[in-house]
Amino acid sequence: MADRLTRERRSWNMSRIRGKDTEIEVKVRRYLFSQGFRFRKNVSKMPGKPDIVLPKYRTVVFIHGCYWHRHEGCKNCTTPTTNREFWLKKFEENMERDLRCKQILEAEGWNVLVLWECEIKGDFDRLMRKLTTELLHNIHTG
Repeated sequence: MADRLTRERRSWNMSRIRGKDTEIEVKVRRYLFSQGFRFRKNVSKMPGKPDIVLPKYRTVVFIHGCYWHRHEGCKNCTTPTTNREFWLKKFEENMERDLRCKQILEAEGWNVLVLWECEIKGDFDRLMRKLTTELLHNIHTG
């Protein structure tokens, strides 16, 4: 199936996709801050430039978009039909980079948590309770 948008409109749409401070990232950060957690955001000196770094808990949080990071089994994990080879290669590289960064961070002693866009947009309260429980567990065991 061909793209329904013109090349210019598709380019404009893609240029509006943000790499940081997305709506879901801000939502998670606001929640963590309201619960007393202090963090740094988008730390460029760390592998993968984690969205949230909680040094006290030795934990990093990546907030992944289901489309770009290929959330397996998610309805938002679609593949464009045009220029398919390009997109498959790009998605594969994203997944390999995510895994490589996770392995490096874990080898350095960091706990790595991944939150998926669809989970955040779903049962946010349950997900945040799970996240805070994990963080508090990390401080007691670390």
